[in-house]
Amino acid sequence: MVVVALYDIKDMSLADKGKLRIEWASYEMPVLKLIRERFSKEKPLKGMQISACLHVTTETANLMITLKEGGASLALCASNPLSTQDDVAAALVKYYDIPVFAIKGEDKETYYEHINKVLDFKPNITMDDGGDLVSTIHASREEILEHIIAGTEETTTGVIRFRSMQEQGVLRFPVIAVNDAKTKHLFDNRYGTGQSTIDGILRATNVLLAGKNFVVAGYGWCGRGIAMRARGMGANVIITEVDPLKALEAVMDGYRVMPMSEASKIGDIFVTVTGDINVIREEHFKEMKNGAIVANSGHFNVEIDIKALEKLAVKKRRIREYVDEYELKDGRKIFLLGEGRLINL
Repeated sequence: MVVVALYDIKDMSLADKGKLRIEWASYEMPVLKLIRERFSKEKPLKGMQISACLHVTTETANLMITLKEGGASLALCASNPLSTQDDVAAALVKYYDIPVFAIKGEDKETYYEHINKVLDFKPNITMDDGGDLVSTIHASREEILEHIIAGTEETTTGVIRFRSMQEQGVLRFPVIAVNDAKTKHLFDNRYGTGQSTIDGILRATNVLLAGKNFVVAGYGWCGRGIAMRARGMGANVIITEVDPLKALEAVMDGYRVMPMSEASKIGDIFVTVTGDINVIREEHFKEMKNGAIVANSGHFNVEIDIKALEKLAVKKRRIREYVDEYELKDGRKIFLLGEGRLINL
């Protein structure tokens, strides 16, 4: 018999603070509150084991509490090492008896150890934000497939991964594409990611956006939201987009549209939100002005070619929390936010 560890968090003494913040977040989640009230009576998830790999935040905490009210047994790990809120993780363990395996800033090895910890619970349902849980099951944990009914995926990036697996005939169980729901991409992606990305940039840098050339790479729903919020704060917004119809839409919405090769010469702040890899790469870094700020709001830290930036740099230092300064040979400095991971968390 395998004994499953019940949690791995940073500091249980943070639980009181986390509980208060979870309660505060619940006031902005009235629909989930209604679902929780219904779940507490009907118990539709009774007997179900759910393993979730999500951002461990106050919003996710309220979702986990709701699922537990519905009768489910849960295990939660982080879908991003830098997005975990340690006080929330502690509160979920202490006050809601939910196993959590997440520590802010955990290294790659610990990250995957935590993924395997939640899989040790032998889930019937998986919940993913980016696809690492399902990908790990298919790569190295096939023995638990017999227990799994289905899964969910809530990001554009994750849905792309699983659709590719489906086309190749290797996806072993159905996954609901939450990201395709209108309430997800029309509202969460556009308004939620739009606001939280700007908030993350401002918290990390304390810069004034008014008058800055603000480059948004990608004009999907997230890109639309970021562009709209940046313009609302006085920035001169520039869009880069490979889809000609989306690019035309951006023009019609009043933005300048150009390739990254041109935008890299004039941008002050860059945000990638494409779901693609190496959207900003070596040739773009070489053109950037001194003091350029580069951030990513796509799920994975692959949209910015960080290896190329490190190769070009002669010096690197952490100048502010979540801000790394890369000094190039000619003395120019480029600032990377959040190690290229999700800046909006």
